[in-house]
Amino acid sequence: MKFDSYKRVVFFTAVLSIAFAVNCGKKETKVSEIGQGEGEVSIVAWPGYIERGETDKGYDWVTEFEKNTGCKVNVKTAATSDEMVALMNEGGFDLVTASGDASLRLVAGNKVQEINTELIPSWKNIDSRLQNAPWHTVDGKHYGVPYQWGPNVLMYNTKVFKKAPTSWNVVFEEQVLPDGKSNKGRVQAFDGPIYIADAALYLKVAKPELGIQDPYELDEKQYNAVIEVLKKQRQLVPKYWHDAMVQVDDFKKEGLVASSTWPFQVNLLVSEKQPVASIVPVEGATGWADSTMLHKDSKHVNCAYKWLEHSLSPKVQGDLASWFGSVPSVPAACKGNALLGDTGCAVNGFNNFEKISFWRTPKEDCSGGRKCIPYKKWAEDYISIIGSK
Repeated sequence: MKFDSYKRVVFFTAVLSIAFAVNCGKKETKVSEIGQGEGEVSIVAWPGYIERGETDKGYDWVTEFEKNTGCKVNVKTAATSDEMVALMNEGGFDLVTASGDASLRLVAGNKVQEINTELIPSWKNIDSRLQNAPWHTVDGKHYGVPYQWGPNVLMYNTKVFKKAPTSWNVVFEEQVLPDGKSNKGRVQAFDGPIYIADAALYLKVAKPELGIQDPYELDEKQYNAVIEVLKKQRQLVPKYWHDAMVQVDDFKKEGLVASSTWPFQVNLLVSEKQPVASIVPVEGATGWADSTMLHKDSKHVNCAYKWLEHSLSPKVQGDLASWFGSVPSVPAACKGNALLGDTGCAVNGFNNFEKISFWRTPKEDCSGGRKCIPYKKWAEDYISIIGSK
């Protein structure tokens, strides 16, 4: 999706006004049994998350599911968490693979229903670090089924950087790169308000005097310092990215040499013999832990629950992790998968869970009784920054 500045403001305002309007009067219910499939299921997903072999015949976890269940899978890809929230607010979808900066908004907005984990036999196989994670668990109720997780890495051009860059400063601060040229006009940043957390994570190390502890909990002084860094970055960035495939093309054709990205784009470019690699810099990384959530008005609940169970099979989990460069939510997928290999989970960051600052929707009330800057302000300011040049 592409928006001009006015449309972006209207879009995000609509997303936020709906997402944070909690419907306290509605009595929640959850599915008590799974019946015969309704013939189809529609899923809002990140690019690369639902593959049926069209991009690469070796990666297909849809065809067999459709054959075994009679449930046709319809996929709508979304480039940002805000787009996912907007699509779920519109309705007409059954499932969404939501990251932590969208999942709690969907719960608060009464757009998703509680998951009956007793109807998902493979729930017991989910990584214990994820089963009760706060981005899908509210008041002891589960509103999502963990799918995949991973970091937002720094991708760099290996011809420009003979040695891997060690800091995020290569995309935040103007400087001369190892090839003797400036980074101005040669770096990218993510086109989403949650990217403010990336700048906060950078400043947490670069300016420890700010006292930033959590990149999603910023008081006014901390927040203003982060915004200044992003305003300076705007002068370096010729184009922001939100579409994974477009970013892949940008790195091949637009002379870009460094950017935040997902492992998915890195894997695609490497497979095409492009001179890129990735690293988690010294400051650490933000990341995503995605959960598949069920719309409260789903018209294909039976097929949806069948998909939720299918999504946790070790084969699906391993194949997806291999394709996307992510980490499975089911540890059993880390062994015996021909595509992922027995070292794939370690390579993709299985042991880095504690080092990742997972996406989370910023709130005004934050730890220690402090008043922090809420997501609505993040969205307004980031839109302004992107549109300022």
